[in-house]
Amino acid sequence: MPPSQPLLFDRGFYLGPLFRQAADRHGAVPVTLDRPLDVHPGLGLDLTYPLLAALVDDLAGRLWEAGVRPSEHVVVHKSDNLDIVLLACAVSHIGAVPVLLSPGLQGPVVGRLLQRLNEPWLITDRAKLTGPLKDIEVAGLVRRTLSVDDAPAAVPLDKYAGAPLHAPVRLHPREPALITHSSGTTGDPKLAVHCANTMWNRLVPQKAMGWPTRGETAALHLSFVHSRFYHLLGVLLHFGSPLLFITDPEPAAAGPLLARHRPGIVETHPNTFVLWEELADAPGAPLARVRSYSSTFDAIHPRTVQRLLGASNRRSPWLMQLYGQSETGPVAFQWYTRRSAARADGRRVGIGIPGFTGVRIADNGGRRARPGTAGRIEARTRGRILTYLGAQKQYDRQLDGHWWQMGDMGYRNRWGALYLIDREIDQIDAVHSNLEIEDMLMSRLGELREVVIVPGADREPVPVVCLRREEPLDLRRWREATADLPAMADPRQWRFEDLPMTSTWKVKRVEITRMLTGSATVTADSAGGA
Repeated sequence: MPPSQPLLFDRGFYLGPLFRQAADRHGAVPVTLDRPLDVHPGLGLDLTYPLLAALVDDLAGRLWEAGVRPSEHVVVHKSDNLDIVLLACAVSHIGAVPVLLSPGLQGPVVGRLLQRLNEPWLITDRAKLTGPLKDIEVAGLVRRTLSVDDAPAAVPLDKYAGAPLHAPVRLHPREPALITHSSGTTGDPKLAVHCANTMWNRLVPQKAMGWPTRGETAALHLSFVHSRFYHLLGVLLHFGSPLLFITDPEPAAAGPLLARHRPGIVETHPNTFVLWEELADAPGAPLARVRSYSSTFDAIHPRTVQRLLGASNRRSPWLMQLYGQSETGPVAFQWYTRRSAARADGRRVGIGIPGFTGVRIADNGGRRARPGTAGRIEARTRGRILTYLGAQKQYDRQLDGHWWQMGDMGYRNRWGALYLIDREIDQIDAVHSNLEIEDMLMSRLGELREVVIVPGADREPVPVVCLRREEPLDLRRWREATADLPAMADPRQWRFEDLPMTSTWKVKRVEITRMLTGSATVTADSAGGA
């Protein structure tokens, strides 16, 4: 990757003006929700770019009137809804730093993160303060608590209704501009500090990738607290796409919405795409007009790619997979078409982004590994975060010069394509790649909604399976599907809802191992498997 240039160093992607710039550029483009905004429920479900821009301006004025000032940390932790995004943009508008904490975090985890932030502002709601946070001494951890509703022990944002609009405040491109958190799959999440410059360096290549579908209606079911959401939003608003935001991904709820709006762009989490396989032949053909699917956060199963692309009636639909993490943004990409999906290797996650990212494989000594040789995946990117807040040593440990250790094992072929094997922490000696076997099982057993292979008490591979409609696992079919695979323990059948997951529906494998080794869990035989 070429060295950084001063011109690139000075560029910035700022959240505050996102909706206002889009409204000025494209006018009254429609934005559709599946539930009303908590900050203004009376507006209903059918909104526009200019209306959302006005809401951001209004919320920014209220926050300034409440006392929020530039560079201060403002935590947004509330029930899942699009107003998380509007609040983040409003905080950014006045030069403060939005800190986005997932609605799915447990109360004690939120408490520890608030403590790490050293008396931030908190924007929340009644559901959080009377629910997960009820036993947390929030008042002693934050400067002040603001609420989008009538939550107890909080100042309602409505108190500042009618506050004068405030002029935008723009921080230096290398100052902290956004704080998100890591997935927390192995413990408490880390707080990732982004700046406008590194965010701009992630945005530019994604704009180039979005050019072929510019202006198409986009349907999104994504975590509103993940940095990926804001870059995707930046691309879609830049090109003037009508937007459909989905908070309830269940096919019974999402299917009719998709059928009515017939999007040309669909992005969600890989596990949601597995769920939406049911929509491939659903009434109203909800996926028939999709030209481009996009998947990030985790690798996607080949079976799912094939079903999604097969559901589209467009002449040449594709699915784009991005490989990366919160700390780096996307560092590699892979395109699938109907033809390539039929012979896809789910472990191939693509190539680096020319001019913006580089990828290498390092051996145990930190040297570059030969093609085909497995090792640690490392990335060099202009989009890397500034630091982990309050954990600089942990951040430094993941750096080898300018190379960032992704925490994954993989290899590159002779043409430079990157293949993912497993997370380092998830590897099992008896299995070459848990992810590869999971792909095989998902392709062989269409009834599976999820399969996760984790180490058991004696480091033996234990498959945990979830079936569609909670049907019992057919053990005869299971034995046929696994006959040529490495020996594994008996399958454990769980409900999908019981799997510990992150806000992006990424399975917490380490937590599953703790659950398996810490308590007895039924096998498929005792759960009624045939």
